[in-house]
Amino acid sequence: MTGDSQSLLVNKVTALVLVVIGFLLLASGYRYGSSSSLVGGCLMLAIGVILLILTIIRRNKSNSAAD
Repeated sequence: MTGDSQSLLVNKVTALVLVVIGFLLLASGYRYGSSSSLVGGCLMLAIGVILLILTIIRRNKSNSAAD
């Protein structure tokens, strides 16, 4: 694996972990009525989704440059 591939893998795993933890925190905050948990879960979920989108864009940009 090259350095760029490892970077994309680390970003993807980090994004997926943030999405899962953010969703769980969001669900827990909704269940118990905690506004701080809701906000924290929303932020973590949004950051995870943004990181996934950026990873996909970077991967596609690398593939189109090789063609």
